[in-house]
Amino acid sequence: MSMKKGIGEETDPRIVYADIIDLPHHEPVTRPRMPLENRAAQFSAFDALAGFSDMIAEKTRAIYAQEEEAGEGEPQ
Repeated sequence: MSMKKGIGEETDPRIVYADIIDLPHHEPVTRPRMPLENRAAQFSAFDALAGFSDMIAEKTRAIYAQEEEAGEGEPQ
């Protein structure tokens, strides 16, 4: 994957974005910055795969139960 900005085949982002990389970051004057602890906390409760590990565990238990009923024991 190449990064193309304008004309040329340069792929090094330090060169491609050299004109903007050192510009100052925008700081809003009407709102104070949120503390890092609060910024991290707003994402900590997010679980994109909520219940996925429980579903995998239940499927594993079901497979073991089927194999035990068939007399195969635990899979190797």
